[in-house]
Amino acid sequence: MSALLTLEKRGHTAIITLNNPPANTWTPESLRALQSIVGELNDDRENYSLIITSDSEKFFSAGADLNRFNHDDKAQSFDFSLAFGEAFEALTNYQGVSIAAITGFAMGGGLEVALSCDVRICETQAQMALPEAAVGLLPCGLGSQQLAWLVGEAWAKRMMLLGERIKAPQAEKIGLVSEVVETGTVLARALELATKVESQSPTSVRYCKALIMAARGGDINSAYSREREQFVKLWDSQDQKEGVAAFIEKRPVQWKNC
Repeated sequence: MSALLTLEKRGHTAIITLNNPPANTWTPESLRALQSIVGELNDDRENYSLIITSDSEKFFSAGADLNRFNHDDKAQSFDFSLAFGEAFEALTNYQGVSIAAITGFAMGGGLEVALSCDVRICETQAQMALPEAAVGLLPCGLGSQQLAWLVGEAWAKRMMLLGERIKAPQAEKIGLVSEVVETGTVLARALELATKVESQSPTSVRYCKALIMAARGGDINSAYSREREQFVKLWDSQDQKEGVAAFIEKRPVQWKNC
């Protein structure tokens, strides 16, 4: 594991803390580490949720260090862009519930990692942007796609084409984040949300998440039948049997995650 990311597990929740001060910039090493951690969590039946956060009130993540792009080596740029894409695609496809607990600036790849999470909350001092075009670049960590889907084309164009930086209240207003909390409290709030995940069947969560993500494809008619198929498929899972039995027997549920 990279020293640029720290991993902590609290019960069914994993916490990844970005750890590359002062601005928590991404490197190919830390991106590969993120991809590896997500893969390991997907194989861990005791893991239900993942929080990504920062210890810094000023920086959640400033994205990539521009010094890494000040060259003419296209092969190197390809490798870096591939690391961004593969890491954030892995995070997008994480089988549990991912929560971005945003502290301060989330810029470029720092916003893209948050966009790849299922839930985004932030502190009052947070600011978010995809400013790549201002330096002759473009987002390469799925940002152009994730942002447009989440906040709509109009705001995606304002942020990417005009370089607008969004402060916390506006981010909540346009749906970029779902909640704004006071400085120093975002991790605690994220942990509260993660606790809610524990009341949900991990198997059902995986199926529901896959259906929600499939809606991005736009073929709602085929999704109707897929939803019914997935509902019936749950009868092959231990979680379905346990969930219904626990409710009827009025006892705490004990998920099997299978």
